[in-house]
Amino acid sequence: MTQELPAPTANADSQEYWAAARNDRLLIRKCRSCGKTHFLPRHLCPACWSTDLEWIESSGHGTVHGFTIIRRASLPEFATRVPYVVALIDLKEGPRMMANILGEDALQTKIGDAVEVRFEARAEGTKIPQFVRKV
Repeated sequence: MTQELPAPTANADSQEYWAAARNDRLLIRKCRSCGKTHFLPRHLCPACWSTDLEWIESSGHGTVHGFTIIRRASLPEFATRVPYVVALIDLKEGPRMMANILGEDALQTKIGDAVEVRFEARAEGTKIPQFVRKV
């Protein structure tokens, strides 16, 4: 089923991120100038606008900041997955990212739940970082 889901589109800023995801590694950016971490991958630090950035590996642990339950698929490829949970995850390293919550207990997601990353296979051999609840 996961192979029919669309692959992500990489750009110059995110190629390294998606390459790491193929190997079950979650990378985030850290600014060498101000020390802040951030997500989405980009070429400028959103805090100080420096271009002096490095990739660091995230522990993949975080907490649910907020979430919604999708009950109507936006694309036909996702129709078999509804209902599903889309959450804002506060990573242990600081940045917040959006991802799905997977697992049989996903619909029981609550704000503050501890979560950890899992990588879901997609088309063209790509993988997407998603999360599962740690109970």
